Amino acid sequence: MRRGRFLMKAMSLNLSTVNSHVKNAEYAVRGPILLAAQEIEERLKNDPGSLPFKRVLKCHIGNPQSLKQQPISFVRDVLTCVINPSMMERATFNPDVVERAKRYLEEIGSAGAYAESQGISAVRQEIADFHYQRDGYPADPRNIFLTNGASEGVKSFLQTIIRDPASGHRDAVLTPIPQYPLYSGTTAVLNGVLVPYYLNEEAGWTSTSKDLDAAYEGAVAEGVTPRALVVINPGNPTGQVMAEEVVREVAAWCRDRGVVLMADEVYQENVYKDGAKFTSFRKAAFDLDLFSGQDPLQMVSFHSVSKGFFGECGLRGGYYELLGIPDEVRMELYKLASMCLGSNTVGQIVTGVMVKPPQPGDASYEQYNRERSDILDSLKRRSLVMCEGLNSLTGVSCNVIEGAMYAFPTIRLPKKAVEAAKAAGKGPDTFYCLRLVHETGICVVPGSGFRQKEGTYHFRITILPPEDQIDEAVGLLRDFHEKFLNEYKD
Repeated sequence: MRRGRFLMKAMSLNLSTVNSHVKNAEYAVRGPILLAAQEIEERLKNDPGSLPFKRVLKCHIGNPQSLKQQPISFVRDVLTCVINPSMMERATFNPDVVERAKRYLEEIGSAGAYAESQGISAVRQEIADFHYQRDGYPADPRNIFLTNGASEGVKSFLQTIIRDPASGHRDAVLTPIPQYPLYSGTTAVLNGVLVPYYLNEEAGWTSTSKDLDAAYEGAVAEGVTPRALVVINPGNPTGQVMAEEVVREVAAWCRDRGVVLMADEVYQENVYKDGAKFTSFRKAAFDLDLFSGQDPLQMVSFHSVSKGFFGECGLRGGYYELLGIPDEVRMELYKLASMCLGSNTVGQIVTGVMVKPPQPGDASYEQYNRERSDILDSLKRRSLVMCEGLNSLTGVSCNVIEGAMYAFPTIRLPKKAVEAAKAAGKGPDTFYCLRLVHETGICVVPGSGFRQKEGTYHFRITILPPEDQIDEAVGLLRDFHEKFLNEYKD
């Protein structure tokens, strides 16, 4: 638009004009500690031997294949045949691989074609069958949405339920603390309110309905409307596996309070503690008949190919299932999925393979089962090594790693270390973790990135370093920790 001789220009994009909610969001898993690790990695690449350690160990994120976990052969064979069908003529594959690839190709035509907005119907049916086999209750493929990893599903659902504050509503998400920062970050971007409920570390990172009541009632007293309750089972970053009776208690609480239950169950295959067992919230809710009556439970559950024993993080496959959600709400979620034209086809295929693996008698079964067992058995051994190593450190305590891929130990830092951190403009746990990566190459995430009880300090470390490196990692951590304590002893 011109006014006289002057041209009016739109405001340019700079930090001061970026959406404030985006600026307020935080995601510590890929924060300053990782940036430092990347700089160190580049230095080691350009000048090997310049530092007193040989490599950077990226223990900040659950990314198994970046730490030498091998992909499952059946997954990659099926993908090979779907992505390049001519390989079925040019190479030899097991008959069940070829059969599965051809069945997917019959529906999608090509891996390069868009699939349905909600996802490939054959894969959604496979997920429905998986839920029936796992829980004993049927599932409707119409209520299943395939997504680019579970994270995309979480963001879509939160985007749907958190209303604009300009409408007069202050909507909140009840979130466990410690939590995975996807939830706090997305809630911040959507201008919602995160209401914490604290997990009890001394009791194995558990929570009770009384804890939920306190969080709920506190939010209501402040004029906030709790819309959903997030539960992560097995826990991230805390590594606990919820007992069945707790799962049932939480599901019943959500129904009674009229709060949507968001069940993050991406680590359901990662259970290591003897006697521990994963119980889906879906099964618990059906067992308790919570989906019937005038005010049924409303629930969404999430799963992913990134965790478990697949570790296919880069292929971005996942899904969510709606239960007790009105059809008109489902259509709003369908609209959001359609705006993005659906999730990537490769991730959808991997999701189908995850929920429908080879069965006894299939040509690929023995190899698949062997590879699965090898990975899960190794993860269990590594969880024990990591937990034992952490508990051997002065002033460090770590609960048993019952499941998932992480330890979340408490570290008691000397007063002088806390003061040094303050002088450096860092949080005490961030200060510790930055020193750790610079002196050992071990990249972890400070507990403040997941939120933690006031006055406590933690860090999250994965159990994913290969077995031939995990003892080295624990040894480096031990040497650093003792040196750090001596440097700052009171």
